[in-house]
Amino acid sequence: MKFRLISALALLLGWLSACSSVTVQEKAGVDYTQYRTFAWADTEVKTDGTQGPALRSQLQDGVLRPAIEAELAKRGITPATTGRPDLYLTYHLYVEEAERTVANPPNPAVPVSYPYLVRYRGALIPVNYTYWYQAPSGYRTETYQEGMLVLDFIDAKSNNMIWRGSVSDAVSNPARAGERFAESARDILDKFPVKQQK
Repeated sequence: MKFRLISALALLLGWLSACSSVTVQEKAGVDYTQYRTFAWADTEVKTDGTQGPALRSQLQDGVLRPAIEAELAKRGITPATTGRPDLYLTYHLYVEEAERTVANPPNPAVPVSYPYLVRYRGALIPVNYTYWYQAPSGYRTETYQEGMLVLDFIDAKSNNMIWRGSVSDAVSNPARAGERFAESARDILDKFPVKQQK
């Protein structure tokens, strides 16, 4: 029973480590209520060639941008239609190989017979005792594709980055990473200083 509990906890920890995690960087002293409009900006991300490539395509844009815009609209921040926007908004999407430690699947329990003798009134009585034994399954390291979505907010007047949110998660198909992270737009923007309007 104790082994099963430990195995269940190890599987839960492995699952939680694979779940998405949101991190935020925020410039201090910024009044976020002044921002009402935004425009998308294209960024040139330079890498040294050893990291996972930045994924950028019209297909990714067509999935990610509407999801992010919908979340911003709930906070009263809409695309600029005329003039300079209050914010420039851009995102970076990466997929690279990563490693994690996970519990092996539990070994099947097998019956083990353990015959022994008891003495009663001078006579030896054979007793057959059978119990179920489950061998420890251990842990293994596995590689997987980890994606990261980074969302940057830049003050259009000062050109200073004021807020960055990012989320990491396992990605089963890098070609569909945009769809996977469109679902995570809400997770990132839940941390944004301007909350949803009621």
